[in-house]
Amino acid sequence: MSIAVQSETGEGPTAEQSDTVAVVRSLTVLQPPQEPQWSTAVPVQRSPQDLAGPWHAEAACRRDEAGLFFAPSQEPTASRLSREQAAKSVCSRCPVLVECREHALLQPEPYGVWGGLTAAERRVVLSRRRRREAAEATAQRDVTRIA
Repeated sequence: MSIAVQSETGEGPTAEQSDTVAVVRSLTVLQPPQEPQWSTAVPVQRSPQDLAGPWHAEAACRRDEAGLFFAPSQEPTASRLSREQAAKSVCSRCPVLVECREHALLQPEPYGVWGGLTAAERRVVLSRRRRREAAEATAQRDVTRIA
């Protein structure tokens, strides 16, 4: 996707236009491939941290191609593993790795590398969290019965 921005004087983008282009680029990099969305009656729940500010403004991936973080259709396994490793190396030096990972786990993001984890790795993390929470709830009920 390319965006041509020219100021009113024809000399290139103004500072305000440059900021807009930077925001558009950051949103483009961080968004997974769009599929048809169906409207739901349940609003997306956002954490207070998500509302506090745009953590993604500091993301290292803003400067990289979205193709590094999201798979093309029918990508061969060797290519996918290589691409995912390259994406994870970008994530490893990112100052907002934890915020990105938590965003992807809370949403949950079904595609791409987010916070240094692939979609499959995020499913494992979520499954472990659910099991741990269920075990803690069971233990809490047992303690309540004894008391």
